[in-house]
Amino acid sequence: MADDIPTLRRILENCRTLAVVGLSAEWHRPSYFAAKYMQAHGYRIVPVNPRYVEILGERCYARLEDIPFAVDMVDVFRKPADVLPIAQSAVAIGAKCLWQQLGVMNLEADAVARAAGLDSVMDRCVKIEHARLFGGLNWVGVNTRVISARRLA
Repeated sequence: MADDIPTLRRILENCRTLAVVGLSAEWHRPSYFAAKYMQAHGYRIVPVNPRYVEILGERCYARLEDIPFAVDMVDVFRKPADVLPIAQSAVAIGAKCLWQQLGVMNLEADAVARAAGLDSVMDRCVKIEHARLFGGLNWVGVNTRVISARRLA
């Protein structure tokens, strides 16, 4: 599992197109909040949820395999039992990273992703990690475990 600061920073710098599996169109849901934050910070969000046609101004796809362009990261907002087939799909579409959100930890899916050469992150929020490593989370007194006198570009 990739959870050290340099690895998380590398993933967030290089993975700019995020397929968000389980993204909800309801503004109060964590998936919507996280995706909207990432979109506002320059990431392309690709909603994956068969219930919707469009979320956050982006066309919604029923399955990862339906996306007609390359995806860098598969960000999963589903229960742990649902993650293994999503990991297999992430490998099949050539994603670079499988990211399981807070509260989501499927070790078998993690092993599948890592065996195929993908980065794999479990039980972390992509929005929180971006704010911690690149945003201004430290300005409100949160200990980000990042010590530097330089601002990141």
